Amino acid sequence: MMPGLVPGISVLEGDKHWTWMVGPSPRHDEPEIFWMAAEPDAKLIEQGRKLFAGDWRFIWASPSIETLPPMAGLEVAFAGRSNVGKSSLINALTGRSNLARTSHTPGRTQELIFFEGPEKAGFRLVDMPGYGYASAPKTKVASWTELIHKFLLGRATLARVYVLIDARHGIKDVDLDVLKTLDKSAVSYQVVLTKADQVKAGELKTVIADTTAALAKHPAAFPELLVTSSRTGDGMPELRAAMVRLIEERRR
Repeated sequence: MMPGLVPGISVLEGDKHWTWMVGPSPRHDEPEIFWMAAEPDAKLIEQGRKLFAGDWRFIWASPSIETLPPMAGLEVAFAGRSNVGKSSLINALTGRSNLARTSHTPGRTQELIFFEGPEKAGFRLVDMPGYGYASAPKTKVASWTELIHKFLLGRATLARVYVLIDARHGIKDVDLDVLKTLDKSAVSYQVVLTKADQVKAGELKTVIADTTAALAKHPAAFPELLVTSSRTGDGMPELRAAMVRLIEERRR
């Protein structure tokens, strides 16, 4: 254990035991953040690095279910409240500053945005419209909500949905509504906390505990909770590795 670290939240995934720690991150000098003490398989980390260092490009925007691109390969989608940081996370994953368009205006993304990776990878990322933006017209919110729910329930190539939760605010009722939809579908989903660098260590520990407790009521949720920061890059190697593992499992 590094000096100054104390045990935090422990997560058991298969035969691997992950422990969240409170203290300085080994990846940068900022104090009072959480990091995952046990690294996932080094091979997966390297495969994830190579996958996301490859050529990623925008390929499609769908304002409706009828305009979705043809299904091909595997897809993972990113869902979350407006301004949760979906576009920033996609940019951080791929090491690009403007692959996914970011905006300080909540509710700006109104379509399903598809990005495709290296040609031989057969892997896509989907940036979904943010939900829960109360200031948008009710008819537009209803349209976005319908699009999101239909996509989650009817896309055979959708391998996993990453539900992004803002670590500054924790899980909300509108997030739980989406989790209920996912529970009813056959899609695997996993929760990712974003903007962890903007939360003090004690508060982050509480958010992790509360989110873990909420997920315990959703047996369809993937058991590993990922904590990330798009600004510092914390959690990105683990998230990339999780996707590589998912690809390998689905193609066996």
